[in-house]
Amino acid sequence: MDLYVGLQIIIVLVAIFLGVRLGGMGIGYAGGLGVVFLTLGMGMNPGQIPWDVILIIMSAIAAICALQLAGGLGYLVGVAERILRSNPKHINYLAPTVTYVLTLLAGTGHTAFSMIPVIVEVSKSENIKPSVPLSIAVVASQIGITASPVSAAVIAMSGFLEPYGVSYPMLLAICIPTTYAACMITAFIMSTFLSTTLSDDPVYQERLAHGYVMPPKSESAYQELPATAKRSVLIFLIGIIAIVAYATAISNNLAWIHPVILGRNDAIVGFMMAIATAITLFCHIDTARLVEMSTFKSGLSACVCVLGVAWLGDTFVKGHIPEIKTLATQLVLAYPFLLAVALFFASMLLYSQAATTQALIPTVILAMGITANDTSGLTIIIASFSAVSALFVLPTYPTLLGAVQMDDTGSTRIGKYIFNHPFFFPGVVTIVIAVALGFVVAPMLLP
Repeated sequence: MDLYVGLQIIIVLVAIFLGVRLGGMGIGYAGGLGVVFLTLGMGMNPGQIPWDVILIIMSAIAAICALQLAGGLGYLVGVAERILRSNPKHINYLAPTVTYVLTLLAGTGHTAFSMIPVIVEVSKSENIKPSVPLSIAVVASQIGITASPVSAAVIAMSGFLEPYGVSYPMLLAICIPTTYAACMITAFIMSTFLSTTLSDDPVYQERLAHGYVMPPKSESAYQELPATAKRSVLIFLIGIIAIVAYATAISNNLAWIHPVILGRNDAIVGFMMAIATAITLFCHIDTARLVEMSTFKSGLSACVCVLGVAWLGDTFVKGHIPEIKTLATQLVLAYPFLLAVALFFASMLLYSQAATTQALIPTVILAMGITANDTSGLTIIIASFSAVSALFVLPTYPTLLGAVQMDDTGSTRIGKYIFNHPFFFPGVVTIVIAVALGFVVAPMLLP
């Protein structure tokens, strides 16, 4: 590696670390700054801006914002809360289940915020450390992104794989059972082999003695929802089913619709906007208030992050395709698990499943020499996909910090060192299991 390439790598790494330090949309800002230095400073050609992914995120957020304003998200959270409160002894399994399902439906892990206080209250009532169900629940909300029909990461991944015979429904059929099973197995390991008794925690006893711990609430703290809440959920679910059905109908495997006038990505954008329109009309929401929704803010942040980081990654990668292809072919084919390791560390820094997918997967496909006639490497890519969910490693992700702040027992705490927090172990275990299951399930379902 010559000095010129070394300087380019330094620019990329500095941009990423600067973005991590800035946090939030700052990750995207720093990515754009890196592109400026690589192009104007190092003479590289700019990469492709991931417009398709950004537009899909925008359209999905448009529908979810309408759902939230109409009370639909609140209704779903209320249902999840009733499930948790009615089965408190099974909180370690139910907590990750409800956050996983909410992520699956909404396409964003930020829905977990609404469940954190409930998980804490139910855990305290059963003398269970809130850190146990909270840690698994937060991890489930992150890995659920790689199985959500409306997440930008899944849609981007599907777009990369469809030319090689892997349809959108096929990808979901592999990712949903493997990721959810991984969450449940991790919950079993945590419940069986780790100490879960709250009263045994010295930090909790100290906080209890000083009066810092509030007694658990027996009733919901949520306000009455609008009458349109159920209606908005029904419209949203019908829309999601329509998206999956249409993607299935136009897939190369079935080809029920031919010729395909509206492509999959365009269809997803169009269907999402149609869902938003239907919710607006039939639920009589005030569109001026949509920008006030928390999902709108998180969606805008995701767009900026994907724009900057994916553009930076594509700029660097396209300037070194031959070298990357040679290295990746040798290593990944010899040691398939290395792809999962690479995706793990990349997502840890990029802080976005979609950005990691957009930045690395096309390069991996090219590097492994995958073609329509030679798809032998697809199993490795699909099995490793869940590894883009390592957003829990650094204790700075919003849902992680929210869990720490909302647990007044002190059981969910960050230690003196960066990585000794309660989310690290369940997160790593979940991803390892999901990847392992992917290597088992993918060959069984792929054509």
